[in-house]
Amino acid sequence: MASVAHIEEWTDECASIAEIENAFVDLRYRHADDDEPDLRTSVLTHLAWVPGEWQQAATETLAGMGERHPSRTLLLFPQPDEGDGLAARVLLECHELAGLERHLCSEVVELRLRGARADAPASIAAPLLLPDLPVFLRWRGRPDFGSPVFGQLVDMVDRLVVDSAEWPDVPSAYAELAEQFDRVAVSDIAWRRTLPWRRVLAGAWPELPDRLTGPPAETALVAGWLEDRAGLHVELERADTLPVGGDRKPSDLLSDELDAFVRDPVYEAATAAASR
Repeated sequence: MASVAHIEEWTDECASIAEIENAFVDLRYRHADDDEPDLRTSVLTHLAWVPGEWQQAATETLAGMGERHPSRTLLLFPQPDEGDGLAARVLLECHELAGLERHLCSEVVELRLRGARADAPASIAAPLLLPDLPVFLRWRGRPDFGSPVFGQLVDMVDRLVVDSAEWPDVPSAYAELAEQFDRVAVSDIAWRRTLPWRRVLAGAWPELPDRLTGPPAETALVAGWLEDRAGLHVELERADTLPVGGDRKPSDLLSDELDAFVRDPVYEAATAAASR
């Protein structure tokens, strides 16, 4: 994996959208090299809605993704209890390319939405989206599916990425999630985490277990998958770790989801079954 070679940074505690857009241009200019121009080909816009308790996890995951998805990333940090305003930190993060002196650069914007700004994130994010490219929304924690904020952001993206292992109320929450499937394509990192487990179970067919043991979200989804695909009802037992796999890094799991562009009917059916 390429390493970070250089980071240019601009910050403003009272920023405007125009100032943020100008910061992109300025950072590129400061880092320009006429002899070996950097590559800045973006393949998507990556939005992330990150409440305060998830901020460290989100920034660590982003740092671990490296150069795999050159993109413009907008990290939305809602701070509704602070005075109204918009604080911004803009980064141009450039990674070394093996065997070349050129760098692959991605843009990262950290936006702190203070006071009433936290109620209207779409009006801030929309002007900063890259045109004619897919938009992914990573929602940290349990979404309030009926909230105006959720509706604003989901209506402007191509895919919603969640991790239902972050939710305290699975499997009942899957009923609300399933209602979103006709509105936006959905990926669940908890489902991705179960792939090695599902492969083992599929390889054991028709000798399938009558009990599954593992973390609540992953176990419920695998149980839903078995019910939908094999008509098999299994008992669930809680454990802290997955029986198979479970050792992949969060950045790798998210990177896999950013490669998916269409709906997954098998996942949707498993989620619907898990909610019953």
